Amino acid sequence: MKFYKIIALATVLMAMAGNVAAQDILTPYSKVGYGIISDNASGIQRSMGGVGYAMQDGRTVNTMNPAAYSQVDSLTFLWDFGLDLTNMWAKENDNSGHSLAGGIDYLTSQFRIAKHLGGSFGLVPYSTVGYSFGNDITGGNEYRLGSGGLVQLYAGAGYEPIKNLSVGANVSYLFGTISNSNTVTSSSTTLFQRTMQVRDYNLNVGVQYAINLNKNDRVVLGATYSPKKSLHGNSWGSYYDTQDTKLDSVGFTKMNGKYEQPHTIGAGVSYKHKNNFMAEADFTFQNWADTKYTPIEGFEPNNMKFDNRWKAAVGMQFSPNMRASYLGAMKFRAGAFYNHDYINIMGNNVRDYGASVGVGLPVPGINGKTTINLGFEWKHRTSSPTVLVKEDYFNITLGINVNEVWFWKNKIR
Repeated sequence: MKFYKIIALATVLMAMAGNVAAQDILTPYSKVGYGIISDNASGIQRSMGGVGYAMQDGRTVNTMNPAAYSQVDSLTFLWDFGLDLTNMWAKENDNSGHSLAGGIDYLTSQFRIAKHLGGSFGLVPYSTVGYSFGNDITGGNEYRLGSGGLVQLYAGAGYEPIKNLSVGANVSYLFGTISNSNTVTSSSTTLFQRTMQVRDYNLNVGVQYAINLNKNDRVVLGATYSPKKSLHGNSWGSYYDTQDTKLDSVGFTKMNGKYEQPHTIGAGVSYKHKNNFMAEADFTFQNWADTKYTPIEGFEPNNMKFDNRWKAAVGMQFSPNMRASYLGAMKFRAGAFYNHDYINIMGNNVRDYGASVGVGLPVPGINGKTTINLGFEWKHRTSSPTVLVKEDYFNITLGINVNEVWFWKNKIR
């Protein structure tokens, strides 16, 4: 096993950590709570609507369900690198705006540990915050800015104890800083800033069970669970006035016991015909309504609360004939989703829905297994019953799935 490559990849992961946490997502809705929550979907999975709980593919890193690691090809080491470019149009009453942002999305790996046992490690986002907007007030102006997010540096394993049954777990180091500021300029400049710094762990366990209908058709049932737990870290507010020239801290508190993440349950079912066609349907539920979150007075939106989050997604993948030609080896993907988010502002729940398509392009001349995955996603986000801000997104995702033969021993003739 080429351990120097693992060390090099781990070094890259640590170097990437700050960049993933700083990725912008352009929406003022991310001002609430921990920002916009991620579901750990890879570029391949995002092209299929974000499904993955029941996905089994030895050539795909599936961090959505760690039980899938058990299916890794015994001769290969995989890594998957993802980039994201987002173009967003927003409208609030008669005002409209346009933003462009992007960055590193994730870096993951997968490898065989022993027979029926696979492992994975990598860096994936947990939540992201990013917005920037302002308005005129009497005698001056007001400007609001948010940035940061939470990231998971994880390691996991998946094992198949008996035929067709796989179990797995990911253990993550959850870290990051979220900053929300409000600057008011009139006769003087006043800064209000709320900072949240998380240093904690996270756990996700999963199971998959495969049912072989016949030699060509296979159904997989998958489920995952992450427990509710307190978050460790610090939270505080800052106040600064140019006439005072002194930075004051307000409401400094330890997060443990005052801030939580919810129970998270995911379930899915997939159907596969040979290696040509696969379809999946997933459902996610997060019990945000019963989690603790302690706002700092004057630093949070008025009448903010959390709703339970749920998401439904469907997706499919089709490959004409992997051995016939280059076109036949390409993988065509499509999917759709609906997300009832946890964010609630002044009694208005935030929700989004969208559709996606994508294609997997084999890289010729390497090993026939490395692929470039290109995806296109349209998404609409708004609030209900009162529409606060309407947002339309066009996302381009680029994933590079590298499949190297690390464990093949050449015979000496």
